[in-house]
Amino acid sequence: MVKAKSWVMTQHFDGFPKKSDFGLKVEELPEPKDGEVLLEAVFLSVDPYMRSFSKTHMKEGDVMIGGQVAKVIQSKNPAFPVGSHVVSDSGWRTHTLSDGTGLTPILSEWPKDVSLSLALGAIGMPGLTAVYGIEDVLGLKEGETLLVNAAAGAVGSVVGQIAKIKGCKVVGSAGSDAKVAYLKELGFDEVFNYKTVGSLEEALRKASPEGYDCFFENVGGPSSDVVLQQMKKFGRIAVCGSISTYNDSEPQTGPYPYFTMIFKELKMEGFLQSRWEHKHPETLKRLLAWVKEGKLQCREHVTKGFDNMPAAFMGMLQGENTGKAVVAV
Repeated sequence: MVKAKSWVMTQHFDGFPKKSDFGLKVEELPEPKDGEVLLEAVFLSVDPYMRSFSKTHMKEGDVMIGGQVAKVIQSKNPAFPVGSHVVSDSGWRTHTLSDGTGLTPILSEWPKDVSLSLALGAIGMPGLTAVYGIEDVLGLKEGETLLVNAAAGAVGSVVGQIAKIKGCKVVGSAGSDAKVAYLKELGFDEVFNYKTVGSLEEALRKASPEGYDCFFENVGGPSSDVVLQQMKKFGRIAVCGSISTYNDSEPQTGPYPYFTMIFKELKMEGFLQSRWEHKHPETLKRLLAWVKEGKLQCREHVTKGFDNMPAAFMGMLQGENTGKAVVAV
């Protein structure tokens, strides 16, 4: 019998999450039955979507949702031998019994010198999100200008680098001078700290006086309306996230950008990476190849210890991370 820890949401978040919104549970798991495997978490992910999905996909007392890289420690399923590693949506758990459904084996060609935690980041869900947003939603073309906000985050930092691989001008917005410096190291053409610029409108115009062909939206809120004013005619917007609104107790209202969208003939599309699940294996191999070639750099914000999951989650929501936020068990 294995003692498994899990973090549950004891009550729905009211505004920004609090430590008291989480509870740590311990239970004993039985031995795997035929066809089952016992997983042990190695790395766990904390992501902005967990805050918004908690409203619609969870009830009080549920284990917090999320992905993890886990090691198979017992197996009665030949598809997942003992010692192999998988990505699973087991949530905030140290150990999980699984019948194999939804488990994704780590790519067989994964290099030994690349941390498996990247399967939760640049070579995982955030990387997939970046690729599909750029290629399938925006249809980004060589020579175009792309703006990405939350640019130093797990998705934004990959978005900018892929856009550079494709021969585009990339402008990034981030929330600290250290993040600005990091993005410049990655090769972003223009970067600004949105917290210290006097005017967002002026910062955007200075970074790209001719305007923007594409906008990869991670933040939402009033700043988005400012961006739309500077989109080029027939500009495209991929709406990936709205982190500035996730902790609102009351929904924000306005501004309403419809006239801007009409007269500029803009295209705006929300998306989830799961729409292209059939392409995941091929896309993950492309992302891994870019990492191996040095074209895609990956920075992680690693918190140690399963007991620190809530703190890591809240810190990520406050923007403490540069790159992907993960927890190492």
